[in-house]
Amino acid sequence: MKNRLWLITLLIFTWACNGEKATETVVEEVISKPYPTFNADSAYAFVQKQVNFGPRVPGTKGHSDTKAWMISKLQSFGWSVQTQDFQAKTYDGLTWDLSNIIASYNPQATKRILLAAHWDTRRIADKDTERLNEPIDGANDGGSGVGVLLEIARTISSQELKPDVGIDIILFDGEDDGEPENTKIRNNAQEFWWCHGSRYWSKNKHIPNYSAFYGILVDLVGGKNAKFYREGYSRQYAAGIVSKVWGNASKIGHSDFFIQKDAPEILDDHAFVNVNAGIPMIDIIEFSPDFGFSHYHHTHQDNMDLIDVRTLRAVGETVLFTVYQE
Repeated sequence: MKNRLWLITLLIFTWACNGEKATETVVEEVISKPYPTFNADSAYAFVQKQVNFGPRVPGTKGHSDTKAWMISKLQSFGWSVQTQDFQAKTYDGLTWDLSNIIASYNPQATKRILLAAHWDTRRIADKDTERLNEPIDGANDGGSGVGVLLEIARTISSQELKPDVGIDIILFDGEDDGEPENTKIRNNAQEFWWCHGSRYWSKNKHIPNYSAFYGILVDLVGGKNAKFYREGYSRQYAAGIVSKVWGNASKIGHSDFFIQKDAPEILDDHAFVNVNAGIPMIDIIEFSPDFGFSHYHHTHQDNMDLIDVRTLRAVGETVLFTVYQE
């Protein structure tokens, strides 16, 4: 358990030269609420387990096996779990059976925090130079976000110390499809072939009129030497939450990962949660304002060699700390 003191009560006395009455300035004492330790090794193991199932492409054994495992793990943590099954059309005319996995802690609480990631992986390596039509491992792009959220769920269930809010975890399906790089297969600018799960859920919430105080999406959060910048849509729709989370990261020693610099907009799951569901959600994602996605993105280099427990710890601890401060 961690409990850190950020600001110490400070009394500043200013005496006038002529000996008149002193003025006193008081800086209030602010103490963070205690929060559990985030086990990055456990999060790493959760990422490894997903990769062991193989690519989690909808319609494959790896996809169905991973779904069953995630549901079982979340239930074993004592969370209430449900699936939201739906169908979606792909850019090349397929009909996919997809499932959003929704887990809830303290469902009676009225103040809720929404945490999300996507659990599917890309079926093509279209940014690679070889094996372009083969699916990728998706250790970071998909696996890392799920690993962090599973560890947060496990931590909350296993610790005597509990957060004061309700928490919902949504693992979106069908996020990482989309037409191949540099290919346009759309009839209009509003036609999207990715983020199927968040687009469906944001218009068909698992509970009618569901809302949350705010949301945090984690995507590409396990890579070595990752840097997380303040993404554009996050700043547009949830600037206060961006400030809160990046500030919390600095408070607990992760400013080397959470960079106080703006990045462009990314059309990720959080965009649809913001626009369609009306819930302010930010995106913690490795995307540089200078060169965009890293070299491994949508290539076969997105494997376990890329994953670093230090990055998982920085993200997981920051999100866990933030939730426990509410």
